[in-house]
Amino acid sequence: MTDLVFLLLIFFIILSLMANNQTPLDLPQANENTKTDPERITPTVIVLNRIPEEGENQKLYQVAQEGQPLSGLLDYESMKSEISKAVAASGKTKVRIAGEKTAYYDAVFQVLILAQSQEWQPVLAFDK
Repeated sequence: MTDLVFLLLIFFIILSLMANNQTPLDLPQANENTKTDPERITPTVIVLNRIPEEGENQKLYQVAQEGQPLSGLLDYESMKSEISKAVAASGKTKVRIAGEKTAYYDAVFQVLILAQSQEWQPVLAFDK
């Protein structure tokens, strides 16, 4: 049995050396005019789901803005004023909405309704 496995091993080694594995590929040429999308950097609302000490579920938010630290945990009214300031400061109407996996859907919908009422363009962000 051992000599059969040894012979098969040698056979496949010789076969792999003789095989011509050169397949031509048509690769695209690099372009020097690669531009970054300036619309990618937008104010972001992060929807969180945290359980405070008293054990009651609470809808919390954070606001992220380019070049500034992440805000602390905010309730809906505080988040509303913070994101309004961030959108006004950015000069764009896009708002990125990100959320935890356990975030409440109605908390996300509240942000979508806020964006619609302010005539912002909401963009839902997710991790793959």
